[in-house]
Amino acid sequence: MSNEFDSALTYSSYLAIDELLALQKPLSTGPEHDEMLFIIIHQTYELWFKQLIHEFFEAQRALESGNTHYALAILGRIRTIMKVCVAQVDILETMTPLQFNAFRGFLSSSSGFQSAQFRKVEAILGRRDSRMSSHLPPEVQSEIAGITSRNSLWDSFLDYLQARGYTLPHEVISRDKSIAYESNPLVQDVLLTVHKQDPESSMVSERLVDIDEGIQEWRYRHVKMVERTIGKKPGTGGSSGVEYLASTLFNPIFKDLWEIRSRF
Repeated sequence: MSNEFDSALTYSSYLAIDELLALQKPLSTGPEHDEMLFIIIHQTYELWFKQLIHEFFEAQRALESGNTHYALAILGRIRTIMKVCVAQVDILETMTPLQFNAFRGFLSSSSGFQSAQFRKVEAILGRRDSRMSSHLPPEVQSEIAGITSRNSLWDSFLDYLQARGYTLPHEVISRDKSIAYESNPLVQDVLLTVHKQDPESSMVSERLVDIDEGIQEWRYRHVKMVERTIGKKPGTGGSSGVEYLASTLFNPIFKDLWEIRSRF
């Protein structure tokens, strides 16, 4: 093994620290003290979304290749990242409504609703709705359309089960993947068998429940943080604010895994 390395490479140059620290550009006059926190928190979210996309794709590859233990490790990492995303809400909630409103007007039409990366996360998780990206640039819409034409994470899990010998409905496995999956009683029957007879596959399914619960937890904390900060006022960018965010609550991603809870 060679011990050669680039002696010019430093911590700062490898991580592009100078460039990273130059990315925070408050717009408020002064600027307002709390705008820096708002920018850094949301930039950090975008970095975590980038990592989530990276990990979700790897989890799909692991599932589709039948690599149970690697899939478990990656899915566990995703759940841990979601916990960090939820915890960041605590930091945002240290900012009072008055502090936020001191610079809110400078945000103009920008809104978290415009996060292309979160739309990609939703697409990987199975959302199939062209409206979710219609406000984004054409190249981003094309990228999301590519994701929605392929297996979602759930489809990858079903492929994993089928490769392990489980018989799943043909209309589910062979359906057009650009159409949203609908919960299926026959799939639920298979999942019950998995939980009763196949500990490894059962562990994978429970990791998916962990992730589903993590996404729902993040949505809930996000809604309450927004309500705590701006109440019922419209969101920046013209969104309905809390009203829209609240409509996304308690909508599980992997419905079949929740349906079987009442059948054990």
